[in-house]
Amino acid sequence: MKKMLVMTGGSRGIGLAAVRQFLSAGYVVINLSRSQCPLEEVQHLDADFSRQGWEKTISPRLTELLRGADEIVLVHNSAFLGKGAVGQLQADDARSALEINVLAPIILNEIVLPHMASGSSILYLGSTLSEKAVPNSAIYVTTKHAIAGLMRSTCQDLSGTGIHTACVCPGFTDTEMLRQHIGDDSETLRSIAATNTQGRLVNPEEIADLLYYCAQSPVVNGSIIHANLGQVEN
Repeated sequence: MKKMLVMTGGSRGIGLAAVRQFLSAGYVVINLSRSQCPLEEVQHLDADFSRQGWEKTISPRLTELLRGADEIVLVHNSAFLGKGAVGQLQADDARSALEINVLAPIILNEIVLPHMASGSSILYLGSTLSEKAVPNSAIYVTTKHAIAGLMRSTCQDLSGTGIHTACVCPGFTDTEMLRQHIGDDSETLRSIAATNTQGRLVNPEEIADLLYYCAQSPVVNGSIIHANLGQVEN
């Protein structure tokens, strides 16, 4: 049985942890990102989702690799984590966020869906901010809300195909992206960890485990799954 994982942003963080998880389960893995995945057994396709037309370069090769797959798991993981309040948003930053966080999943769905057999899945990486908002994160909140809507539409539109979907929403996860976002400040990290009931950051491997579970579990079809260690509400 030919099982394949198509992962965006699989070169680091949650994406890399998920790549390792699916490789251990016997999946052939294709990574789409700007950075090469450090694992030699992964097929890498260079893709910069912020640039319009990226799909013209990778579509023929991706289509060739997917041919004959019995199961495909498509994970939309790449994301642009932008800052800024509503009145401070720069148009170029907003466009980049929309291209990476929303349009890239839409385009990839169009490419991959014709090759997906019953038992396949499309998984979206959302956020705690897929269902709420915090100050100074307007474009990120907007795109993560959009991802939740796209997942729900995926569930409805693929009814009867045997393809299932879910949106996994991590809390603060100990990734390079988070550390870069906060300037790798240890005091800020401790403050962030205190916002959940366990007093720590989520490990990327915990989200990878959950993504694998979702891929194997059609019962979660249409679900938004929060993985934030129990957020403390104020």
